[in-house]
Amino acid sequence: MRVGVAGVGRIGRPHAERLMAHSDVAEILVQDASTDLARSVAGDLDLRYVPTYDELLQSVDALVIAATTTAHAELLQASVEAGVPTLCEKPISHDLQRSREVVALIHQRNVPVQMGFQRRFDPGFQAAADLVAAGGLGTLYTFRTTGHDPEPATEAYIAGSGGMFRDFSVHDFDALRFVTGEEVVQVFAQTTVRKWDVYGRFDDCDTAIATCTLSGGALGLLSYTRHNPLGYDIRMELFGSRDSVVVGWDPRLPLRSLEPTGPPLGAEPYPDFHDRFADAYSAEVDAFLDVARGRQPVRSTADDAVEALRAAIACDISSRENRPVALAEVT
Repeated sequence: MRVGVAGVGRIGRPHAERLMAHSDVAEILVQDASTDLARSVAGDLDLRYVPTYDELLQSVDALVIAATTTAHAELLQASVEAGVPTLCEKPISHDLQRSREVVALIHQRNVPVQMGFQRRFDPGFQAAADLVAAGGLGTLYTFRTTGHDPEPATEAYIAGSGGMFRDFSVHDFDALRFVTGEEVVQVFAQTTVRKWDVYGRFDDCDTAIATCTLSGGALGLLSYTRHNPLGYDIRMELFGSRDSVVVGWDPRLPLRSLEPTGPPLGAEPYPDFHDRFADAYSAEVDAFLDVARGRQPVRSTADDAVEALRAAIACDISSRENRPVALAEVT
């Protein structure tokens, strides 16, 4: 199988490296809007450089889209029109209508498209989903998700990120849907800039919270910061009538207990998302190659991406208008 990678920056290059380990992959072709970057990565990894996206589509059996966010919709539309099975990093687009246009095309052409929600392939999140599905948690009372970046993003990234909720929270909204099997029905979000003024220059925030109601009635809290001096912290806590569990609590959790007998801070807290989700990204690529071969159905669909985006947009509206927003309003 010949697999293309469109965009070989901080997400695309690691994907190319993962593909190199697969016996199913005979050749990896790379392309990027920056020809210098694409040539450099191709040279470093001994891969085939392709100068244009059109040529890439004509030369591969499957494709990974990891280009800049604003290019996703156009690139994905073209790959679907070409009939190429595609793994696309989130989002399809920050715009709901544009996303839905691409999803409609995916359904029309019946081309396999897997979205890059890697938490669905993480062992902890999968265990949580299995526990809920088996009834082990009982009635879900409340939940909490935590997302703390280790360092603020670059100004260039912030400018095109779409903001805290569309960039960061979409992962939590997708994970909540995956784990609980329920839909988000209402949110109430608040944001602020506590320290990093660069976010404010782009009408963004460095700190945010959102309360969330699921379709089954459970209530939860999502909390975010763009800076955690101890490392990259992603957790989900679920509290039910039969059990209370947490995803993301392991020896590398970047959180310090102040209890006299509490666990010490680990020697190697997670420094970034690549490290925290290394196994998940590998499993995600494994699954995609099986999808491209027709061996399994897509586990993270474009429709899932639209639902996560709707929840993020609801948070943006809520924060701006200082009121609860029902997902039914986001059409």
